[in-house]
Amino acid sequence: MSVPPSHIFLLAALLFAIGAAGFFLRRNVIVVLMCIELMLNAANLTFLAASRMHTLAHGARPDLQGPIFAIFVIVIAAVEAAVGLALVIALYRNKQTVSLDDVADLKD
Repeated sequence: MSVPPSHIFLLAALLFAIGAAGFFLRRNVIVVLMCIELMLNAANLTFLAASRMHTLAHGARPDLQGPIFAIFVIVIAAVEAAVGLALVIALYRNKQTVSLDDVADLKD
């Protein structure tokens, strides 16, 4: 049994919307980073669903462009997580908080 690409696109859109809402509404740096990861995973689902849809439409030869783009996005997400968490640790050591409201001015 196979999941139709339209359902995968719908799930990706829902995940992206949740991530975007969290990114704009939350004030905790760690939650904002998790929302960015959620949006990147939604993009991965979109790449994979489009690849599957292209494969189904054009015959049995598998299209590898979607999975290759997904691997690049996973690598970028890993780098973003490492750099983001390093910045969170440095910010916490300096300001004793990870709230974006409390660190609005970084002059102190």
